[in-house]
Amino acid sequence: MPVALIVGASRGIGLALARQYRADGWDVIGSHRGQDGRQRLQALGARVLELDVRDAGACAAFAAELEGQRLELAVINAGVYGPRTASLKEPPDAAQFDRVMHTNVLAAMRLAPIVAPLLAPARGTLAFVSSRMGSIAGAGGSNGALYRASKAALNMVARLAHLEYAGHGVRVLALHPGWVRTDMGGPGAEVDADESAAGMRRVIGDAATFPAGGFFDFRGQPLAW
Repeated sequence: MPVALIVGASRGIGLALARQYRADGWDVIGSHRGQDGRQRLQALGARVLELDVRDAGACAAFAAELEGQRLELAVINAGVYGPRTASLKEPPDAAQFDRVMHTNVLAAMRLAPIVAPLLAPARGTLAFVSSRMGSIAGAGGSNGALYRASKAALNMVARLAHLEYAGHGVRVLALHPGWVRTDMGGPGAEVDADESAAGMRRVIGDAATFPAGGFFDFRGQPLAW
């Protein structure tokens, strides 16, 4: 039975991914923070691990719990948007900056070296849930500046992870899930979480069409870095 690790699996896109992989017979390990999230994942039959991705000690404990675990897939999905009004004219304060950058960037840098060696034996996939708002070439405005900056940084983490781990057989992707109807995306967003998850799963599952080191949206369209 293939094993998928989903970091940030207790709601929204992460929960939809966990549900769909479980429905297809995968063994799913999902991380959560609160008791409600634990219960949602347990109801799916997923294995659960508590993790605050901003806590270095928690990440170290997470690594110890995963030691020796073979993985076919790891999805690093945990993320926050930060201040909605942030632009270069309205910069974030230090606390806002730290929260977004630590969650969206530092956590990925901590987790990649934990999970990549667990993926190597199966020549598995490490997928970072990014955003087209992190595309420097595609930037058309400064709204959500802090989120944009964090996702641009995450995209660089994904590229560096590709360079670091491709030689070990690990396929690394950066994925844009779409503007999704979640707590972050809001009720007016364009895409349902299940549709987004299904699309990203198609990309993840087709290594021939979507090669290592790429940045793709949930429909399979390549995105500019």
